[in-house]
Amino acid sequence: MANIDWSTMPLKGGVLIPILVFGTGTAWFKDDPNGPFNPELVQVLKSALAKGFIHLDAADSYGTEREVGVTIKESGIPRDKLFVTTKVLEGWRNVPRALKESLERLQLDYVDLYLLHNPYVIPTTEDIQSAWRGLEAVKASGLARAIGVSNFQCYHLEPVPETCTEPPALNQLEYHPYLQRSDNYVAWMQEKGIQVSSFKTLAPVTVAPGGPLDAVLLSIAAKHARTPAAVLLSWAIGNNVIPISKTSKDGRMDEYISAVTVKLLPQEQEESRS
Repeated sequence: MANIDWSTMPLKGGVLIPILVFGTGTAWFKDDPNGPFNPELVQVLKSALAKGFIHLDAADSYGTEREVGVTIKESGIPRDKLFVTTKVLEGWRNVPRALKESLERLQLDYVDLYLLHNPYVIPTTEDIQSAWRGLEAVKASGLARAIGVSNFQCYHLEPVPETCTEPPALNQLEYHPYLQRSDNYVAWMQEKGIQVSSFKTLAPVTVAPGGPLDAVLLSIAAKHARTPAAVLLSWAIGNNVIPISKTSKDGRMDEYISAVTVKLLPQEQEESRS
């Protein structure tokens, strides 16, 4: 495991979350927690840990928790040196049972962050509030150090504090220069102490090349001797957003990790907004 001085951001309750995440969705998505085991993913995750990543992101709906668990067990890295996030989707009606099953697949006694994955599978606001009480219960029992949500829009998030005792510590959602959220939503969450984590942060270079940011990103990347992808990750971090990166290539892992050592100038941060 490479010795990298990871910066962190504080979550509610004092838990510190590393500012860059290695994700296990998309390419390895199985849509079945107990589907065929993927040894290729284990090798990729071992490479990520060897490169220095310490924060792994999973979900019961990705079907990748077993691979994450095997990776951690075989890595030999002490549990307290890693940060593990997972999420609950269909199990929202009985969150304690869902987390127990996730922990069995992960071969862990606890997760550092547990998220309610998607409000769109939960029928009503009252059901969201009920599911959230389940997350409060697993935090109180010590099975999750911090709890939060994913894919929540403002109208999903606003009713949660009405009945909760432990407000969400984080919201994980799509965020990049081409999707910065309307009505200052990100700033609104941050003002309330809800950290923001982003997926698809690299969309301008992965799924939307040829856009107005291409030349800007290349120019900034050249000034910092980095790549456009590293600039985008650094841009998110500069906005106090925790980006999730995913790749199976060792070179890309190095590229993404290099983002944590880049600090964009205020002008560059603004230029990267598109």
